[in-house]
Amino acid sequence: MSEQYLAGRRAVVTGGGGAIGAACARGLADLGAHVVVADYDADAAHAVAAEVDGEAWVVDLSDTGALDELRLEADVLVNNAGIQVVAPIEDFAPADFRRIQRIMVEAPFLLVRAALPHMYARGWGRVVNISSVHGLVASPYKSAYVTAKHGLEGLSKVTALEGAAHGVTSVCINPGYVRTPLVEKQIADQARTHGIGEDEVVEQILLAQAAVKRLVEPAEVASLVGWLVGPHAAMATGSSYVMDGGWHAR
Repeated sequence: MSEQYLAGRRAVVTGGGGAIGAACARGLADLGAHVVVADYDADAAHAVAAEVDGEAWVVDLSDTGALDELRLEADVLVNNAGIQVVAPIEDFAPADFRRIQRIMVEAPFLLVRAALPHMYARGWGRVVNISSVHGLVASPYKSAYVTAKHGLEGLSKVTALEGAAHGVTSVCINPGYVRTPLVEKQIADQARTHGIGEDEVVEQILLAQAAVKRLVEPAEVASLVGWLVGPHAAMATGSSYVMDGGWHAR
């Protein structure tokens, strides 16, 4: 059993029914938090919530207007939900671009906005934004995703500056390609876009820049989340924590 340093804390994890989100939900619950699993997929949200003895919040984060007046009792907020569309800019559907910004920039802003009054009142809070190496660098055919992750980085830094006097930290985690259904779908999309086989996508595109030639595991991301919300991370704020197998070192 892990040290229960989140006992009495309430954590909200978006995209909590999926690979990284579910791993974060499990890790935070193991640290003593009561976890709210937020996901568009009701079955997935309820399944993970039942597993961690938490609660499910079935929510469509693309419907940002419904979040305008939200108030969120969260001591820990993990902004993890995201989608991906791979296409050249000239072929990129405007509706897809806008939807990605709503889910991955507008919704995190609204959730932070909703959670800060509770965090400020308690004098303690942790915001962890699951960004990406694409929050720091770019790749072709991912204009909406790269734009959104760069926006999330900015939101995280402003949150860190405003929250510092109230005991609230805000950070980004920037993994390379993680072993998730989102990445598995990307492999097929990239193969079609680049005109190569799926095995070649993994070797030539996904892991081409990484020194460590494997995908990041969801549990590795969750482990870093656990440290960043823990007792030794009070000075960890306004920063981006890269776990990309050496990609960003180039």
